[in-house]
Amino acid sequence: MESLRILIADDESIRLLSLRAQLAALGHIVVAEASNGEEAVVLAASTQPDLAIIDIRMPVADGIEAAQRITEARPIPIILLTAYSEAQLVERAAQANIAAYLMKPVSEEDLLPAITLALIRFRQFQALRREVADLREALEARKLIERAKGILMRRLDLSEDEAFQRLQRQSQNTNRRLAQVAEAIIMADQML
Repeated sequence: MESLRILIADDESIRLLSLRAQLAALGHIVVAEASNGEEAVVLAASTQPDLAIIDIRMPVADGIEAAQRITEARPIPIILLTAYSEAQLVERAAQANIAAYLMKPVSEEDLLPAITLALIRFRQFQALRREVADLREALEARKLIERAKGILMRRLDLSEDEAFQRLQRQSQNTNRRLAQVAEAIIMADQML
C-alpha cells in the first residue's frame, strides 16, 4: 500500500500518540493531530490529508460532524473510531458517508484492513459520483438536442432525421458540441 498523509483526531493525547506510532509502523505519515472536531476541520483544510481517522466522541464538534464538514470542503476517506457501539452513532456515520468504523482499542492489525477498505470504498464512491454526473450531463444534453430538433422540424418543416443531421453538420462546422449547438438554436428560437 502507498504511504498516505493522514490526519488523526482524538481528545485523549495518549490515543493520538499510540495511533501516530501505529500509522508510522504501517508506513504512513501523520500530517496533523487534532484534539477536537473543530480543530480537525481546520487542520484538514490546511494540511489536505489523503485520509482522516477521527474519534466520534470529541469536544466542540463530534467526529461525525467534523467528518461531514471535512468531506463537504474536500472529499477524503474517513475512518471513525469509537468505544461505543450505539445504533444511533452507526446510523449517523452511515449517513455521513464514513468509509470505515473501528472499535477502540485499535491495533495495527485492525488499522491496515480498515485503511485499505476505506480507500477502496472511497475510490468506488468517487467513481460512482463521476458516473452519475456524466449521466446527468448526457441526459441534459439529450433534452436540449431533442428540443432543438423539434424547433428545426417545426420551423424548417424537416423530418426528425433531417433535423438531427442539420444539428450534426452545424456541430462539425463550428467545432462545438452538439448540446452547445442545440442550446444556441433554443436561445435563437426564444428570441424570435
